[in-house]
Amino acid sequence: MKARTRARSLALQVLYEVDLTGHPPGTAFRQRLEQEPLGSPRLEEFARAIIFGVLPLRPYLDKYIAQYAPEWPVEQIAPIDRNILRIALWEMAISDDTPTKVAINEAVELAKIYGSDSSPRFVNGVLGSLAQHQNDIRQALQAVVAQLPTTPPEQSKSS
Repeated sequence: MKARTRARSLALQVLYEVDLTGHPPGTAFRQRLEQEPLGSPRLEEFARAIIFGVLPLRPYLDKYIAQYAPEWPVEQIAPIDRNILRIALWEMAISDDTPTKVAINEAVELAKIYGSDSSPRFVNGVLGSLAQHQNDIRQALQAVVAQLPTTPPEQSKSS
């Protein structure tokens, strides 16, 4: 598995755990890093950026996922698929670090590893629809991010 894919995988595992259990994300992230070190501060920061970028935006990301996967209410999407979609949408709309096609391909790869047999096709289809509206979604989500309170890094690391 490529280095950034490993970082996404770790972020996915943390988001999945937080989604299902409500565990504090900082604690889940630290525990996951202890179990599966990423080997570089740059990769740890990338995983951290995904986790703490996605978490405050979950309701907004879910709104767009629901809009472009209307036959699947977000709460009925498998938790692993839901979190893969959240990560990819966050990368497509908020992170300037990942090209859209790469975000989609990485999401499909994570779906192949962690999801069901139908997950890769489902994830690819939803993200393809979202990508067609990427500019509008990006503008709306970036406006939301601008309104979010900023948390000092030391608090987000331990929360």
